Amino acid sequence: MGINFRKESFRDDYTFKNSPEQIRRFPFPFHEDAYMYSVNIEPHGSGPKGSVFEHPFDVDEHYVSEMHDRALVLAEDPLRCQSLPHMTLAGWDLLELIMTKKAESYPELFTLTRNGDKWHWINRPLGIDDHFTFGDESTLPYGPMEYITRQTQGDFALLDQRDGNLWMDAGMVTTQADWSLDFDIGMNFFEWHAPVPLAHEMGIFQRALKFLTNIQQGQPARRLNWTMTINPRLDTSPENFHKWGTDRTTVTPENVGDKVHLRVELQTFFRLPRSNGLVFPIRCYLIKMDELVTSRKWARRFHRVLRDLPNELAEYKGLTRYRPTVVEWLSKHDDGAPTSPGFGPD
Repeated sequence: MGINFRKESFRDDYTFKNSPEQIRRFPFPFHEDAYMYSVNIEPHGSGPKGSVFEHPFDVDEHYVSEMHDRALVLAEDPLRCQSLPHMTLAGWDLLELIMTKKAESYPELFTLTRNGDKWHWINRPLGIDDHFTFGDESTLPYGPMEYITRQTQGDFALLDQRDGNLWMDAGMVTTQADWSLDFDIGMNFFEWHAPVPLAHEMGIFQRALKFLTNIQQGQPARRLNWTMTINPRLDTSPENFHKWGTDRTTVTPENVGDKVHLRVELQTFFRLPRSNGLVFPIRCYLIKMDELVTSRKWARRFHRVLRDLPNELAEYKGLTRYRPTVVEWLSKHDDGAPTSPGFGPD
């Protein structure tokens, strides 16, 4: 398939950008001209060819640079990757899931050879060629979860299922939208979602938990979530708020197109076979406003969504300070015409 991996940065000089092909496959999260929380979970089977839903784990032009940025974050703060002792088996489950799916989806990039518990993994984009014994941590440079998530785009929460609830007991979290693994680890589903406004009163999380605890092996699910980010920074963690929080004060009518980014999370859910855990990958996609408005439909729709967003949601997502400026900028790209149904561009 031939992916042209970009050499780019998500900090300092911010050289990140999307190619025209990447813009067209961007997972735009609004199917209508308004937004409110919903469970919005659907099966995560194979999707349209070329889309971010085509494969279980999407690999795109930003892969190599995103993995470089992850390594920088972990060098600065190793606590972005944590696993409670009882989650080691789930880590091996996750390693197997990602390796097998990537080797099936992208055979020109990844190869997995298995002879009993003797495994050979080749990751060509990152120059990795490792032999190891499945189940023996001493044969890998990191624990199994950390080893494979250092090679996979997106964050990963490994959830233990017990007492009718899900518990965040392990994870690799370096590209999150203002939440902390170090704070949330060991919490249950309702505890780590406690700050979200409106959704609790609507019963969203009760329905979501019921669905998630009933996910079966081989029947993964997905949903989209979104927020906004100033500058294409992947690491918008509470730990580093002092580095990115003030960016919200720098938005002007002149720089909206380049600085303001729609940040979309493709959240997927897979049941793990040995541990019966649930893995919750959270893949972050960024698109600047100048790129987004190349689709007339997306420009119109996002203007209307952002303009009419309930104030509680705007506050929770951290948009309040700059939302009026962005809405005014987007209004110039909204001619009032109706938008077609669905997520994709016209």
